Amino acid sequence: MNKKLKTLSDCLRPIFQIHAIILPLALCFAPSSSSTPDRKPVPPPLPILPIPSAFHLQWQLSEMALFLHFGMNTFTDSEWGTGRAHPSHFNPSNLNAAQWVRVAKESGFSRVLLTAKHHDGFCLWPSDYTDYSVRSSKWKNGTGDVVAELSAAAMDAGIGLGLYLSPWDRHEPCYGKTLEYNEYYLAQMTELLTRYGKVENVFLDGAKGKGEKDMKYLFERWFSLIHQLQPGALIFTDAGPDTRWIGDEDGFAPPTCWSPFNRSAVEIGGHNPQYAGRGDPFGQDWVPAECDVSIRPGWFWHASEVPKSARTLLDIYYKAVGRNCHLLLNVPPNTSGLISDEDIQVLQEFSEIRRSIFSRNFALSALLRASSTRGGAQDSRFSPYNILEEGIQTYWAPGVNQSTWILYIDLQRLVSFNVVKLQEPIQMGQRVIEFHLETLNKGVWKRVATGTTIGYQRLLRIPELKSQHLKLQIDKSRAEPLIAYFGIYMDRVSLSRDVSDKNLVGHFNGSQLIRSTTQNYSQVAAM
Repeated sequence: MNKKLKTLSDCLRPIFQIHAIILPLALCFAPSSSSTPDRKPVPPPLPILPIPSAFHLQWQLSEMALFLHFGMNTFTDSEWGTGRAHPSHFNPSNLNAAQWVRVAKESGFSRVLLTAKHHDGFCLWPSDYTDYSVRSSKWKNGTGDVVAELSAAAMDAGIGLGLYLSPWDRHEPCYGKTLEYNEYYLAQMTELLTRYGKVENVFLDGAKGKGEKDMKYLFERWFSLIHQLQPGALIFTDAGPDTRWIGDEDGFAPPTCWSPFNRSAVEIGGHNPQYAGRGDPFGQDWVPAECDVSIRPGWFWHASEVPKSARTLLDIYYKAVGRNCHLLLNVPPNTSGLISDEDIQVLQEFSEIRRSIFSRNFALSALLRASSTRGGAQDSRFSPYNILEEGIQTYWAPGVNQSTWILYIDLQRLVSFNVVKLQEPIQMGQRVIEFHLETLNKGVWKRVATGTTIGYQRLLRIPELKSQHLKLQIDKSRAEPLIAYFGIYMDRVSLSRDVSDKNLVGHFNGSQLIRSTTQNYSQVAAM
């Protein structure tokens, strides 16, 4: 009997083993309850127009670029050359474009931008259309090409290249004849955009001295050709088409700064600093702002000048990158063809200060709770915890049709801080109009900071405080607010503080704006 049972058990064992394999597989492939119609995931919210292109996003994420004003003016100790200096004056003794690129990269700049031709008309590449270039200089016996050397160095280092080609040319004889000069200009632009590999930025302006010959720059034709030859290049002028000037050369953006903009409302060279600085929440075009400033008093190198301090650069960083802008910092090479040691020292200190402040987010271990979450509290795609992840690809989204948008942040211990960092997922459009931060003190919530726009990044400096419980509230928004990042930091270097934005909504009526844009958004969502 025992023998029979053993034999029967042996016979059944393979069957049990097969069932042990098949059953889990069947369970794996069986329809889950989450795939039923009432459990389908809630889709992301609609973007609110305008939205950035992929090239805009890459540019904004890079935060800072290094401007290199270098040319004949470097050797004539001038800012605006006359175009009459002899080419032999240009003769850098130790030009090293790799050093420029290395300084940029080690200091946290993602691209370099060179003045290939300034207003004096002297070209840093051997143009076929003029003799007023490096070809006629003593440097390398006329065989040198600064643009080529910088392009190669940037490519080797893996950072981007940008070029400035001045529309105003004080040397070229045909300047002043609209047709002839525009043909000449586009011929030189074509050389730059077809000889030197990928160009990520083209910097233009409407500069023209008082009493200069009257002529018209055919900007729209220039833009079309640039985008044809370098489809990924972003074009800068004071009015777009791709990026815009903030309106000053101090590197400061106003506290309220929108990337939406109406190109049709401005003209290149028609200075409107208020509109250029603030942008337009009703704008139809995505034209983010750039803050340009020089590390020295002048744009070209002068032996008599000294660089700004690292603390000053930090203040500029807060008021440029920390106000939804890109920072273009000019660091001019000297007559040797090198970035000066004193400038390098300041850049190194600037980099170390930023690292000391922003390397640690004191909110990383916080417990979070939201007034609502899109898809419900269990939907991790829109969870409030997404705001603690670096980058803007993930974000907290509130529930639909909500009028209260709040994030509660429990730091789990008392934490001292004096800097707040916020980011929106700008790939979904810029939304926030007004926000504020509160701390809980003895059971009472107290407002400690207010702000208007956020955009790609907002940095608020506040008086140092110690708290465990924080509340971030979005007061007004063009559509459902989306928050990609929240951080708190300690800055022991800065002297100034930004407790709140002055004139929170300025000449825009906040309540009118929220009603109008929400109505427009609802109409789009219903389509």
